[in-house]
Amino acid sequence: MQQKILILDFGSQTTQLIGRRVRELDTFCEIVPYNKFPKDDKSIIGVILSGSPFSVYDKESFKIDLDEIRGKYPILGICYGAQFISYTLGGNVEPAGSREYGRQNLGFIDKSNKLFKGFDDNSQVWMSHGDTITKIPQGFKVIASTESVENAAYYSEKDNIWGVQFHPEVFHSLQGTLLLKNFVVDICGGKQDWSAASFIDTTVAELKSQLGNDKVVLGLSGGVDSSVAAVLLNKAIGKNLTCIFVNNGLLRKNEFTDVLRDYECLGLNVIGVDASEKFYSELAGVEEPEKKRKIIGKGFVDVFNAEAKKIKDVKWLGQGTIYPDRIESLNITGKTIKSHHNVGGLPKDMQLQLCEPLRWLFKDEVRRVGRQLGMPEHLIKRHPFPGPGLGVRILGDITPEKVRVLQDADDIFIRGLKEWKTKDANGNEVSLYDQVWQAGVILLPVKSVGVMGDERTYERAVALRAVTSADAMTADWAHLPYEFLAKVSNDIINKVKGVNRVAYDISSKPPATIEWE
Repeated sequence: MQQKILILDFGSQTTQLIGRRVRELDTFCEIVPYNKFPKDDKSIIGVILSGSPFSVYDKESFKIDLDEIRGKYPILGICYGAQFISYTLGGNVEPAGSREYGRQNLGFIDKSNKLFKGFDDNSQVWMSHGDTITKIPQGFKVIASTESVENAAYYSEKDNIWGVQFHPEVFHSLQGTLLLKNFVVDICGGKQDWSAASFIDTTVAELKSQLGNDKVVLGLSGGVDSSVAAVLLNKAIGKNLTCIFVNNGLLRKNEFTDVLRDYECLGLNVIGVDASEKFYSELAGVEEPEKKRKIIGKGFVDVFNAEAKKIKDVKWLGQGTIYPDRIESLNITGKTIKSHHNVGGLPKDMQLQLCEPLRWLFKDEVRRVGRQLGMPEHLIKRHPFPGPGLGVRILGDITPEKVRVLQDADDIFIRGLKEWKTKDANGNEVSLYDQVWQAGVILLPVKSVGVMGDERTYERAVALRAVTSADAMTADWAHLPYEFLAKVSNDIINKVKGVNRVAYDISSKPPATIEWE
């Protein structure tokens, strides 16, 4: 049975990071809403309670019955999780005199405690809370303090509970990964047997058992997620898998032919459908972002459905849905963050069962699985690309001419990133493309005045977007060399008819998003 750390999500923006850090320890974890504890799951070896935007004493704050898990599993409370445990078991949580935010050092650490095994003196941690634990429950013991936070960490030997008011999951807690390893491995007994190879073996076996001789149809996007899902399914069921690649007219320049060639090399059975004109017609005059997403999503389903019906006896729909897709589409308050092209169910008339072999993986894990499967590196390193394609990178209405302008500008930017070489932290030569998580060009709904030759111009403006990230849950703008930006700007303005101004987006996520729509 696969071991599992269960993370109860109380609404923190960094809950995903906790999950990623646990996965980096080669240990499987699952994130569930705070009130959805799977009581009969025998694979759980430990529980982590996440942070939250609420105060524990707020009427609307998220609460659980601690007695359902207390004493049954090792428990680690982080920030709100630690405050909730203390508050519930008889301690005090009060508003801090001022918000405790930023780097602090643990002036006192009980290194005899398993949670802090191997810690350095004055280890740096990251605080981010407006409340503080002023008194821990009876029977608990303080095991770490900072200059301003006396109860920075506590422990109950009787209940096997630990609480930390700082965030070990974030980069600024320099030994945060060590703390999580101490909890997951030493305290919970994690075997660290979650790996790309073990995932492939387990998943292929499960797919063979689940699908038998049934036929599966899968929609390919050209991205790493659907590509890895297709190769996994192909490994499990071979000729019983049929892939459909739809050109919605909103792909990158030459992407339709290039991707079909890649899939042929992978030995996949792929049907290519060019439906550009259908999408352009249905999107004509539509400006509202969510409406564009819905039209593009429905259009894909219509084309895909029509093509899938031509294949006899199909019983399953394969998808490249990954873990963040499922979590980001619906938060624990029940409010939609954004509609996602891989989430939301199937058209009723398709009457197919859903098969999602990557549903538990983060993006970096998908890439590791792709490498383990022997897929070409250029497919594995391919940047994420939005399901609606350039439709959400053209602000305002969509026309074939705008798509042409954006494709040409985007092609110059992406090729430039691949060709511009630099050094990584180890002194190895790498491309800017490989150092960036995601990049693209945005066509802005404005025109600007310019001068070309001796003539005044009034043409379009574009914005370059490039971010660094680990999993797209948070992202920082990429600090690209000025010389590179100057060259790309000059190339776009000189070579793309209709563009006379180039800007660079220096917004991070949060508060911005990676895409503009």
